[in-house]
Amino acid sequence: MRILLVEDDPLLRDRLKMDLGQAGFAVDAVDNGVDAEHMGTEEPYDAVVLDLGLPRRSGLEVLQNWRRHKNGVPVIILTARDAWHEKVDGFKAGADDYLAKPFHIEELLARLSAVIRRGHGKTGGELQTAGLVLNEGRQSVTVADGGVVELTGIEFRLLRYFMLHPGQILSKSRLTEHVYEFDEDKDSNVIEVYINRLRHKLGKDVIATRRGQGYVFGAAE
Repeated sequence: MRILLVEDDPLLRDRLKMDLGQAGFAVDAVDNGVDAEHMGTEEPYDAVVLDLGLPRRSGLEVLQNWRRHKNGVPVIILTARDAWHEKVDGFKAGADDYLAKPFHIEELLARLSAVIRRGHGKTGGELQTAGLVLNEGRQSVTVADGGVVELTGIEFRLLRYFMLHPGQILSKSRLTEHVYEFDEDKDSNVIEVYINRLRHKLGKDVIATRRGQGYVFGAAE
């Protein structure tokens, strides 16, 4: 899953980018509202973590502009601990959740996972699809017989995206956009390598190939 992190405090931004990356997210980070609005408009993010107190353009204005242009990306706003009015303004502008500074990274991760699942019509605390249960904290998956399969970082990102879109045809380019960060080398052919690794670990029928179109998770060929 690919996240846009918008925070002008360099120390907090770098720490959050590292923590979110370790938690299995591809993270693009910007430090001002103008770049944030552009990136959030042009790139296909799965969620945005948005500070409201930004230079060049406020986070609230960025969020309002996204929603005005029908950009429904899930947004978690970051507010000061005692700024209750920012929370109200953020919800009115279309925020999905908020987090008051300072906060624990575990809470941000839990809220991110929740808004992403809700955005795909998923409920409950764990992502369960096609007989698999994803453990986001451990970056592993429990299979039908109860066995636990460990995943590498890219495998985890890829499987999580598949499990949020069961039965849908997903092209290589779309998968690449949601698995890699903006400045990474996005070789779509490498996606096939990771898909074959997932098939080896989870069963060859868990991901079907649609020739000339892409891949379908949870449907045998």
